[in-house]
Amino acid sequence: MTINPGAAEFPHRQIAAQLRERIRRGDWGPGERLPSIPAMAEMFGVAKQTVQRTVDQLRLEGILITKPGSGTYVRGTRRRLNRLSRGRYGVHRGYHADLAARYRQQLTSVGREPAPPEVADAFGVRDGTELLVRRHVVRTEEATVEVGASWFRVTDANGTSLERMEAFGRPLYQEAEEELCRAYTWATDTISARQPSREEAEILQIRPDTPVLHLLHVAFDETRKPIEVAQATWPGPMTTLTEEYRIPAPAPEPGPDPGFALA
Repeated sequence: MTINPGAAEFPHRQIAAQLRERIRRGDWGPGERLPSIPAMAEMFGVAKQTVQRTVDQLRLEGILITKPGSGTYVRGTRRRLNRLSRGRYGVHRGYHADLAARYRQQLTSVGREPAPPEVADAFGVRDGTELLVRRHVVRTEEATVEVGASWFRVTDANGTSLERMEAFGRPLYQEAEEELCRAYTWATDTISARQPSREEAEILQIRPDTPVLHLLHVAFDETRKPIEVAQATWPGPMTTLTEEYRIPAPAPEPGPDPGFALA
């Protein structure tokens, strides 16, 4: 493996191209550890900082993952999640069977906390207003892939099962509909990319400079009053969001007015 010092392309990009090709060929398979930064620097005859830039670039592309204190590995299969409003409720009002088969959701805490700004805005209350929050993580066999939270008004949830540290064996919204006597009728999803908080990076086992995808899901009743505000955060380079939907057919052109005739 060599680089061309006279090429217009920066050395770290040349190295990245060669590593991509070797991973495509199967020289390093999913989950396999790459040589150390010093070892690769010696292979290419460059400074360690150049190799580090290469690793950072491929990590942000989702090709490599870095485990602190362990090394750099080829990322496994890119995770495809259908976790938007349609994916959450589905045609038959329940999580898709393949989600339950591939992912395990674990409830981590239930309690009252001050609402963060985006949640307070969604409920139309002041920042820091006390709300009920149910926090969870979602895991595969290999890793934690989601950090999430569902928020409810204390006045709505007080005295209900939503306050208990208990998994319900069915989607949370079904429990909420029955306990609160309100049907989930509308939903909005807002997705943004940002840097993780320190806690998110630790739970997801990603570097603090790895971008994450963040979902803010607001569910409303038929009067457009929020019932639940849910947050979900995923490691961006390793996650794709996929949603399938029908495209409506064009509306037919209106016919001529029968009461109007050309002269």
